Amino acid sequence: MPVKIRLKRIGAKKRPVYRVVVANSTASRDGRFIETIGQYDPCVEPPLIKIDEDKALRWLGNGAQPTDVTRALLKKQGILDRHEAAKTAAREARAGNKPAA
Repeated sequence: MPVKIRLKRIGAKKRPVYRVVVANSTASRDGRFIETIGQYDPCVEPPLIKIDEDKALRWLGNGAQPTDVTRALLKKQGILDRHEAAKTAAREARAGNKPAA
C-alpha cells in the first residue's frame, strides 16, 4: 500500500492549521495516520512551517511520496534538496564500488 506525506486539517472553522503526517494513501484526509512529522499554519504572517527533518528524510528514503502541497513545503524547508543530494551520493557510491569487468 503506497504511503503518502500529506496534510491533516485541524483548527477552528475558517482558521485552518495543518499537521504534516505520513499516512496510507487509502486513508481519509483526517483519518488514520502512521506518524506526525510537522505542522503548517498558513494563517499567520509569515506562514509557520515546522517539519522534523530527520523524520521526513527517513520517510522519503523509505519511499513515501509527498503530495503537491507537502512537496512545496518540503522544498521551502530545503528537505527535498537534501534528500536528492543523499540519493545522488548513494548512487555514485554504488557506481564507484562496481568491480571492473
